[in-house]
Amino acid sequence: MDLNSYLTAAAVFSCVALALAAPFRSRQKVASWFFATGMLVFAGESLLQGVSLAAGSPEKIGYWQSLAFVVRSFLPGIWFCFSVTYSRGGYDAFFKKWRFLLLFGSLLPVVVAISFRTELLRVLPYSETDPALWLHFHLPGKLLNGLLLLGTVLILMNLERTLRSAVGTTRWRIKFLLLGLGVIFGVRIYTRSQALLFSGNALALEGVEPGALLLGCLLIATAYFRRGFSEIDVYPSRAVLHTSLTVLLVGGYLLVVGLLAQIIGQLGGPRSFQLQAFLLLVGVVILGILMLSDKVRQRIQAFVTRNFKRPQHDFRRVWTRFTEGMAGPQAPSSLCAAVAKLLSETFSALSVSIWLADAQSGRLSLVASTSASAESISGALPAPVAAGPGAERLQHSTRPFDLGASKEDWAESLREISAGQFKHGGNQICVPLRTGDRWLGFAILADRVNGTPYSVEELDLLECIGGQVGANLLNLRLAGETAAGKELEAFQTVSAFFVHDLKNTASTLSLMLKNLPVHFENPAFREDALRGVGSAVQRLNLLIGRAGSLKHGLELAPVELDLNALLTDAVEQLHEESGVQWLRDFGVVPKLTADREQLQSVATNLLLNAADAVGNNGVVRVETSYEEGWAQFLVADNGCGMSSEFLQKSLFRPFRTTKKKGLGIGMFQSKMIIEAHHGKISVESELGIGTTFRVSLPLNA
Repeated sequence: MDLNSYLTAAAVFSCVALALAAPFRSRQKVASWFFATGMLVFAGESLLQGVSLAAGSPEKIGYWQSLAFVVRSFLPGIWFCFSVTYSRGGYDAFFKKWRFLLLFGSLLPVVVAISFRTELLRVLPYSETDPALWLHFHLPGKLLNGLLLLGTVLILMNLERTLRSAVGTTRWRIKFLLLGLGVIFGVRIYTRSQALLFSGNALALEGVEPGALLLGCLLIATAYFRRGFSEIDVYPSRAVLHTSLTVLLVGGYLLVVGLLAQIIGQLGGPRSFQLQAFLLLVGVVILGILMLSDKVRQRIQAFVTRNFKRPQHDFRRVWTRFTEGMAGPQAPSSLCAAVAKLLSETFSALSVSIWLADAQSGRLSLVASTSASAESISGALPAPVAAGPGAERLQHSTRPFDLGASKEDWAESLREISAGQFKHGGNQICVPLRTGDRWLGFAILADRVNGTPYSVEELDLLECIGGQVGANLLNLRLAGETAAGKELEAFQTVSAFFVHDLKNTASTLSLMLKNLPVHFENPAFREDALRGVGSAVQRLNLLIGRAGSLKHGLELAPVELDLNALLTDAVEQLHEESGVQWLRDFGVVPKLTADREQLQSVATNLLLNAADAVGNNGVVRVETSYEEGWAQFLVADNGCGMSSEFLQKSLFRPFRTTKKKGLGIGMFQSKMIIEAHHGKISVESELGIGTTFRVSLPLNA
């Protein structure tokens, strides 16, 4: 066996192994199956190429090469689909929009290859004096090579967009897989361009692709043993397409490839071409690995700083980038995402997380991270600022500090929630986000490349960045509060008209009740009219009271009351009017001081909402308990539930409702009543599972 046979056998084996391994360690099944299919096609193509190189006569070589081209024609469609699904969010919309064009582009090379299989190429001697064989392409072969070249460029452009959109540990997870595919398809740009420029290529050139395939498989295997085929969800900007390095490199390459081919030919001719090309490819791959290595880039930057006596960071460039990055976002979450990416890139910190404190509750929420997936950025933790006097440092400190040097309990909690992914990632630096005397949250930098300590110069820069980010966040928060104030003002204006109309309706219904004696002799009419009119008047007056409280503010009339008795009355009023199964579990609760009517309206509203959610055959559970000075009650149902987006953005805001005939007032007013009693109301809900409301009230409001 010669070198070609060994390379081909190793490439085929590697492709089959990776194809079988991919589906078992990848969570995104669509991309993993595209990958497995593409690797099997690579294996089939390499096998046919190896058979052709071992064939004796030009006729047999041409036959096997034609079959290899038929198999090769399936590659653009399969790998393009992989390139737009691997580590990508929102690819479903892309497929739906471009499905017909994608299907046409995928099938066109296949149709050309199969329809003109016998007319693709012919095997001839290189010249009368040189017996080396040459693959000469006819018109269908040239067209097929052009389509393959175009498809390869599109694949590399999409892989480049994915790599450039990733940052921090997310790039570390996927870079070797994308680099391996870049090697494979980069060599194919070289071979297909040779075939186009010279209407053919030396048969020896066909041995380069299995070598590149083997090298690419080794890089992909490195990614596999690192993290499996770990994926993330990135959403590349369309602007990246306009600055694609792939297009620039391919265009520049096509301009000089003829000259390079002539130079290599002078060094040894077609017979030595394969080994020279393979060694050149290995050098390019090593250079690519070094350029993508965060450690190498960080060491180069440190070397320039030490030897040329200049600041480690170009402050004008850094500040310009941060100013431009923070100018566009109009929401705290998008601003923090941009800041996290800039911090990661500027300080070579692979894990950057940003936590913001809620203005009312003081709870901390993770809003941006370079190392966490989208699913894990939805939780909230109790604020460490409430953990005791030692936590005042976190609130009042303006300078970044090392979390590892802090011994307080809150520091240990922060170390746990921001733990990096590498054992030797250096210090965890906490950067307060504040402006003036307002503390808004903090950023934590971990997993620094090479674990390099932060210099005094870098801590000064982080302090300036923290102040600027805090000012921007405060501006966004104040703008949001201003908008909410205007919304509430508009709501109060509308409620005045709302109350006026409802009072007119209630007056009309009251007159109907007074005229009822005219038809009093009809028992059926009398019974139905009294029930309907009475129910309507009761509901309208309830709505009038709600809207009126929004206009004039809540005026509480606190009295001593029994929470269990109040909830019992509320359940009994609804028990006979619905088919709901009511489950009661009342604990021993001391009497509390509260406004009976207002609290009764809250309980009635929660019970009505639960009954509406479950329908006629559902279950509503009502519980009471007492804990450390707080009286608590719970209303839980197994109804339709609410989405997390509605819970976070709309549940307690006016005019926001999930009911077709709802007004969106009840929960807004209920929250106002509970907060007026210095209590708390919380909710947990899941679509299709149910909803649970918890209300906590102090014994003395």
